[in-house]
Amino acid sequence: MTDLKLRATQVHKSFGDNHVLQGIDMQIRRGEVSCLLGPSGSGKSTFLRCINHLETIDSGRIEVDGRLIGYREQGDTLYELKPDEAAAQRQNIGMVFQRFNLFPHMTALENITCAPVFVRNVGKREAAQRAMDLLARVGLSEKAGAYPRELSGGQQQRIAIARALAMEPDLMLFDEPTSALDPELVGEVLEVMKSLAETGMTMIVVTHEMGFAREVADTVTFLDGGLVVESGAPADVLGNPQHGRTKAFLSKVL
Repeated sequence: MTDLKLRATQVHKSFGDNHVLQGIDMQIRRGEVSCLLGPSGSGKSTFLRCINHLETIDSGRIEVDGRLIGYREQGDTLYELKPDEAAAQRQNIGMVFQRFNLFPHMTALENITCAPVFVRNVGKREAAQRAMDLLARVGLSEKAGAYPRELSGGQQQRIAIARALAMEPDLMLFDEPTSALDPELVGEVLEVMKSLAETGMTMIVVTHEMGFAREVADTVTFLDGGLVVESGAPADVLGNPQHGRTKAFLSKVL
């Protein structure tokens, strides 16, 4: 399948006695927007962090563009990559967290240019021009010199999206990007995400924003207890769920 962007096969992950991921199978095509839904503790965020090897998996495999993430395969055995090798893979996978994680001592412009300059050795002038283009893209050109403490939560999250895009990733991961925002600020972040989806960026979004999932997602996957319970088009999963657990969850959030 040449258009397959991500393939997860029987992914397991435990924290002590807590078996968080119990055999996740998932396939996401290039250019697809996939929303992951589920109750707290279902494994959504853990799975997202496994995709870019911020968390190691206990068994199974995750492949992006046919390339094994976080490990190399020798015979029938997987060996974890060295930290610098894993970091190199991670450069092509952007991630936006719940809590914006901006560097508080840096301006918006500096937050965006930091990784391209110091990780990819992009010239400072080129990185600054790219950052200004990204600030315009997220509607914050006038905030280039502002520090995070001078920005609203919604503005900080839009800066965080611009920072992730500065590395020119071909896969974007969003871990409940609006959950820490006041309700009136959610829309401005979702609009940026919608515009990003329109460019054909492959996106995996952990979210409780059902309107966004219904409008923007190509596929919706419901997780519970560390397993994929139901997956399909938004109209099917949200409009006509087949599994009792999915029905029970949606009855509380829709």
